[in-house]
Amino acid sequence: MEYNDAVKNRLRRVEGQVRGVLQMMEQGKTCKDVVTQLSAIRSAVDRVIMYAVGENMEQCIREEVSGGGSADQVIKEAIDLLMKSR
Repeated sequence: MEYNDAVKNRLRRVEGQVRGVLQMMEQGKTCKDVVTQLSAIRSAVDRVIMYAVGENMEQCIREEVSGGGSADQVIKEAIDLLMKSR
């Protein structure tokens, strides 16, 4: 599966946010500020997960249907992946 530049850039942003949180901790910032940034990181990672699962599911369904199969198993696997990510 190919991942577009927007997703890669989002993960680079997350990487920067994580470094920022580490700096905040070293500087003794408040718990509220740290948790706020951690929540933003989680939200960004969740969006990347949704994109990866959604794109993968679409590709797998197309392949399954073009091969004469049913999309049901692919959809179940995608749902399982989403459930596992939480």
